[in-house]
Amino acid sequence: MEIAGYLASLVIGISLGLIGGGGSILTVPVLVYLFGVNPVAATAYSLFIVGATSLVGAFPKYKAGEVNLKTALIFGIPSIAAVYATRAFIVPAIPNEVFSVGDFVVTKPLLMMMLFAILMVFASISMIREKKKCVDCPEEKQVFNYPLILLEGAIVGVLTGLVGAGGGFLIIPALVLLSKLPMKQAVGTSLLIIAAKSLLGFTGDLGKTVMDWPLLLTVTALAIAGIFVGNLLSKKVSAASLKKGFGWFVLVMGIYIIIKELFLSGPSAH
Repeated sequence: MEIAGYLASLVIGISLGLIGGGGSILTVPVLVYLFGVNPVAATAYSLFIVGATSLVGAFPKYKAGEVNLKTALIFGIPSIAAVYATRAFIVPAIPNEVFSVGDFVVTKPLLMMMLFAILMVFASISMIREKKKCVDCPEEKQVFNYPLILLEGAIVGVLTGLVGAGGGFLIIPALVLLSKLPMKQAVGTSLLIIAAKSLLGFTGDLGKTVMDWPLLLTVTALAIAGIFVGNLLSKKVSAASLKKGFGWFVLVMGIYIIIKELFLSGPSAH
């Protein structure tokens, strides 16, 4: 299982390098199912792994002029504040037994995994769907819809804090639609936002969660190695077909988690 976990850690980075997102959606399932990490701790670990990997990935994008710092600030500040507040106050406040229906008890770990699986299903649909491209359209002037960008930043921050995913699949469409960023700039800017909010959100867990630093640093190092592999592959593989294939994979994973958590775990697990 551990060998599979280390291989999957590489895939997390490869996916971030290839399509600028998607890797974070794999991190929690990899930690929970392959390394046996508690789901609540796994969401904290995921913030560190995704944050560090995205930070390394953002450097070459910044050098290539594919990071819009103004947008990163406007979207990132409410997002970072929301992640930190969620990890520091909301997650610890969730009771171990959230609610029960008859004999079925919904525990905090089950709630975390279900939230995560639902997010995976939505993420996969946005990856699978074909987007119509306009080849001859003039590039739109960047217009900031400030209230919407700030609101979207805060919402993505809360979701990131709860499930430990970077939220690139939520940030990229928001940057394209609300800030009118070109796709390449949206991907680069998204990596910088993910890095900042994930790493700062992780600090909300320090002292509250017991960290297995050797495991955490090993998985992070492999994911960072993966991002370089992904950057190399992105020059050879069609990003569109790869994104779609990855989307189907994430969809299957999301459905598997829902079935496993609801029907295959014993009553004691809920």
